Amino acid sequence: MAETNDRDTTDPGDTTDQPDKADKTAARENDNTELDVPDTGVPIADAPEVSDADAKVSGLEPTEVVGTGRPWKRHVGVGLLAAVYVGAFGLAGFLGWKLWEQHTLTEAVQNARETATSYAEVLTSIDSNNLDENFADVLNGATGDFKDMYTRDSVELRQLLVDNKATAHGVVVDSALQSESKDKVVVLLLVDQTVTNTARPDARSDSSRMKITMEKVDNRWLASQVELP
Repeated sequence: MAETNDRDTTDPGDTTDQPDKADKTAARENDNTELDVPDTGVPIADAPEVSDADAKVSGLEPTEVVGTGRPWKRHVGVGLLAAVYVGAFGLAGFLGWKLWEQHTLTEAVQNARETATSYAEVLTSIDSNNLDENFADVLNGATGDFKDMYTRDSVELRQLLVDNKATAHGVVVDSALQSESKDKVVVLLLVDQTVTNTARPDARSDSSRMKITMEKVDNRWLASQVELP
């Protein structure tokens, strides 16, 4: 009976499988070669930085830094906020200045109107027994052409009042503004005047209209023109 040989009958000298083993060994060596990092002599800390543009060109995606945000957005926001505040303060200052200017004009016009009202009563009130004081009050509130005219005609007017023993008392019953500015105001007035003299001893009342131009001179409102329209 023939004996069956169970041992491996492969010839040790057979090299049929050896090329496969050689290829695998070469592949492993090649992989190890690709993983090796050549020593360039440049420290890692000193290596040049790769910009986003270079990264995009080379196909690399830049590393995203978490938590840095976008500083340029913060700068734009601060700039806009500063511009809003500056604009608001500028507008507030302008409006404040306009309000103050309007307040100053209103106050000046009111003073001019009140002064014109008082002066109209000085002009229309007179006493032949006290002419010096009356004339002094008229000239004290006058300026310009009207003051010159009154000074020139006062001598003749004085004599006329003395001869007729005239007295008069005027009261302004209404007033209105015709024009206004910081230094010149024209006031329209309605005056009731009670007059007595030797020809008419009984008091007689008359109403007359008067237009007085007031000008600001040395911080005082003075009458520069008086008209009886």
